[in-house]
Amino acid sequence: MSEVDISRALKSAITTGKVQFGLDQTMKAVKAGEAQMIILARNCPCQELKDANVKVRIYEGNNMELGALCGKPFSVSALAIIDKGSSNILTL
Repeated sequence: MSEVDISRALKSAITTGKVQFGLDQTMKAVKAGEAQMIILARNCPCQELKDANVKVRIYEGNNMELGALCGKPFSVSALAIIDKGSSNILTL
């Protein structure tokens, strides 16, 4: 899986689907059973999310890079894909 693939798929999911940003929102989505997949920045401080019962992908960049990729003016260390929209992110 290349960074280009995950970048393109993530941008598509954000635009056409439903994505929750941030550690708290991601944990809530996982606990509620809404998250289909979670993406964590490589420097995400929360280890328990790595053991979640959903697909987990570690983004090779840090939380600042993940935030920038998502088009957010803040760092994002974790995000949950609730609805993939028209992206192929769940196949990565």
